[in-house]
Amino acid sequence: MQNLSAAHRAAQIEQLSSQLYDLLVIGGGITGAGIALDAATRGLKVALVEMQDFAAGTSSRSTKLIHGGLRYLKQLEVGLVMETGREREVLHRNAPHLVVPEKMLLPLVKNGTYGPLATSFGLWVYDVLAGVKDDEQRVMLSREAALAQEPLLREDILEGAGLYIEYRTDDARLTIEVMKTATAAGAVCLNYAQAVGFTYNEKGKVAATQVKDGLTGQVFAIQARKTVNATGPWVDTVRQQDTTAPNTNKHLRLTKGVHLVLPRHRLPVRQAIYFDVPDGRMIFAIPRQGVTYLGTTDTNYDGPIDDPLTTAEDVAYLLRSANHMFPSLVLTPADVLSSWAGLRPLIHEAGKAPSELSRKDEIFISAGGLISIAGGKLTGYRKMAQRVVDLVARKLSKRYGLTISESRTEQLVLSGGDFESPAHVRAYAQQLAQTLAPLGLPQSYAEYLTFNFGTQAPQVVAQLTAGLAQGLQPETAALHGELAYCFQQEGVVTLADFFVRRTGRLYFDRPAMSAQLEGVAYQLAALRGGVSAWQLLHDFKKEYEQAAKFQAAEAKVMAA
Repeated sequence: MQNLSAAHRAAQIEQLSSQLYDLLVIGGGITGAGIALDAATRGLKVALVEMQDFAAGTSSRSTKLIHGGLRYLKQLEVGLVMETGREREVLHRNAPHLVVPEKMLLPLVKNGTYGPLATSFGLWVYDVLAGVKDDEQRVMLSREAALAQEPLLREDILEGAGLYIEYRTDDARLTIEVMKTATAAGAVCLNYAQAVGFTYNEKGKVAATQVKDGLTGQVFAIQARKTVNATGPWVDTVRQQDTTAPNTNKHLRLTKGVHLVLPRHRLPVRQAIYFDVPDGRMIFAIPRQGVTYLGTTDTNYDGPIDDPLTTAEDVAYLLRSANHMFPSLVLTPADVLSSWAGLRPLIHEAGKAPSELSRKDEIFISAGGLISIAGGKLTGYRKMAQRVVDLVARKLSKRYGLTISESRTEQLVLSGGDFESPAHVRAYAQQLAQTLAPLGLPQSYAEYLTFNFGTQAPQVVAQLTAGLAQGLQPETAALHGELAYCFQQEGVVTLADFFVRRTGRLYFDRPAMSAQLEGVAYQLAALRGGVSAWQLLHDFKKEYEQAAKFQAAEAKVMAA
């Protein structure tokens, strides 16, 4: 069985450059991972390349919710609400450790987006369309009950609230687990491998893709019968590399979404809240571990795609919005621990504001046969992937006479998700806590392992136990155990891969991360070979500083 081990990189490149694939997927975000999984489990021979790390773009920079699309009712996108609601339940069943139901409070305010009657009716319609289970259906609260639920709410404009269920996730970990499941099904997936051009057969169709190894500079070719461009914000960039006549009737319109992370004691909400802000939009405040994150913005973006930044204006907007709803807090930029900025690859619609653009996905096909997929939402990735592979299957069947099965992913448990039932996840965490307690690790760490790695947690525990045997302190052994697992099973190459997209520590546990950073750098250098800890730290410094741009104190280890 294949895995994503970074130790196998040379062998993977040899395999990619020496074989003919049925399908090459360009792009290693959630959409590309979903396509690779759907295709591989139908029996297709699949390759995938990603120019950065897996999930490094939009797929690690969302609000980290698998939501049913309540706000799409306002835009009358009923079909989208129905599909995302059903998909949310599928994901909860197939990855119950990563897609977890939690309460969401929707305050009703004077002259707000939703009035009491409209909200009650809208949430009822939402429950029906999204197929919400009886015990998770909405509850309407009076003003007094809303304040009892969340005392921080602004009293002078509050009229009541709706309480409903949304599902939280870790977007990057979900992408990684989809990628690992695709790899186990036979797909060959490589990060830090950039598609730089295409070659064509005698009929003018894409026959191979030139790929540059981001670590060595080596350029090699991957031959594939069909090629899909699933690069999110880079979709138009890749389309422009296709020298045949691309379908240019439509193009992307990028919008930027920024999130801020604050200490929990500075934004101590009791549950996730989806609230009105003065400009007519709505944003989230979501508690997670020891912090609360706030977002998101929605502004047109035409800057560098590789490096969207949080600006002072973004910070001011989000803090002003939070202070409007929670005036007793008086939040300032000094409260911001970290931030992330991501780009939404939406389909351009003339005359529409960013928040009004449809989140529906669309498929473009060039004269050379390059299939591009754009738009869509994290929640709907599986259905997007299914539609793309259905199209690929029809073309392969017609051209090569292949018999290709129907999609299997609706019932396919993702890597780490094989629990007895969704209800068993917390019981699993309790059992794991009993194992970790004698090792000097708290119950909170057992919960962290369970909700990040699921039933793969014992593999991490085996690694950290080895570290304890070498004399490491429990917290250090735990982090080094996670890195060893992520290197061997999840394709970690850089410190950002590990601290941002495999563990989330850059955003959600910065003090502990900073204290352990240098030691982890030395461990990763030893695992990789041929690279120094100093180089790894140097490469990580930019991302570290951008995430902490509005934090006064920097870790000493980054000062160099």
